[in-house]
Amino acid sequence: MKALNEFLLTLGFLTRLAPARAATDEEMRRTMPWTPLTGLLLGAVITLPFALGLFRDEPWVQAWLVVLASLWLTRGLHYDGIADVCDAFTAHFDPQRFWTVIKDSRCGAFGVIALVMTLAGQLVLFAALFAKGNPAAALWPFMTGRLNCVAFGVVGKRFARPGLGSLFYSGATLKTLAVNAAMTLAIGALLLPPQALAITAALLIITLIPLHKLAKEVNGSNGDFLGASIVLGELCGLLGIVAVL
Repeated sequence: MKALNEFLLTLGFLTRLAPARAATDEEMRRTMPWTPLTGLLLGAVITLPFALGLFRDEPWVQAWLVVLASLWLTRGLHYDGIADVCDAFTAHFDPQRFWTVIKDSRCGAFGVIALVMTLAGQLVLFAALFAKGNPAAALWPFMTGRLNCVAFGVVGKRFARPGLGSLFYSGATLKTLAVNAAMTLAIGALLLPPQALAITAALLIITLIPLHKLAKEVNGSNGDFLGASIVLGELCGLLGIVAVL
């Protein structure tokens, strides 16, 4: 029952698939291990209609609906993260200025560019995936995105700044990463050829390098970094799939 409550809390915080509710700091710390499983359920819900044949001959329509559903079901939470990080990156040479920009609710030019490029990338890659006739595989990038979040939670933990984000970082451990990596790879192995898994794994590692470097340069990381890691992780999964199918 405790595990179920933790999963439902994670699901309610990260998506609309469960009711959002207030939680203690300790409860929030225990949500990080459940993020990839949340991605699995989110991806399954979003892609099931297309696996059953909805708009079978219209891959661009399918892709647009997947991106739209992802935005709505996640409340755009992770996209806000990558927009904030890209906006603030222009001021990374001045850590104080960086954190002033990242906390600004307004979206600047670089944030807009980041949103356009990531959303356009998802649209193009999902369309390519659906055009290859393997709609079930579209659920996997939702897992790789959340696995990337756990991975950055581990490597960026020592830079975590006080606040809600720090609770998620504290819940990221090597054991949590190992268990979730194994689960993500197992699901991927059921859906995809080994080459897709290998390419995705390499790309995920590559995305962690600039995020870690940035966190080190500005002496901090927060929830926006985690959100950015999710969006980048989803793109990595999509690229890995499209590269080999």
